[in-house]
Amino acid sequence: MRFYPLLLGVLVVWRLTHLLQAEDGPWDLCRRLRRAVGEGFWGHLLDCFYCLSLWIAAPFAAFLGADASERWLLWPALSAGAILLLRATEPTLVTPPALYHEEPPDVLRTGQTDEPPDPV
Repeated sequence: MRFYPLLLGVLVVWRLTHLLQAEDGPWDLCRRLRRAVGEGFWGHLLDCFYCLSLWIAAPFAAFLGADASERWLLWPALSAGAILLLRATEPTLVTPPALYHEEPPDVLRTGQTDEPPDPV
C-alpha cells in the first residue's frame, strides 16, 4: 500500500470519529444525534473514541485494502492512527502537585518529642 492513501485514511477516520464523538457539528447535529441515541449500545459507542474509531475505520479499510489480508491489517491500523492523532492533539492533563504544609516549630503537639523512643 502506498503512504498517501494510508495517511488520508487515518486523517479521515480521525476527523469523522472526532466529529461524531466530541464535537457539536454543524447546526448541532452531532450533539443531537448523541442525545437521541441515549444510553444504549449506540450511546456508549458514540461516547468512546477508541470504539467508534474501529467502526469508522472498517469501511475505509475495506475500500483502501487491495486484498483480504491487507484489509484485515488496515482496519486496526487506521483506528490506531486515529487514536495516535487524538493523543497528539488532546490537551495534556497535568496533575497538580501534592499539597505540603509544614507547621512552624512552636506549634508542636503536647506529649510529643523530637527524640526517637528508647529501644527496649
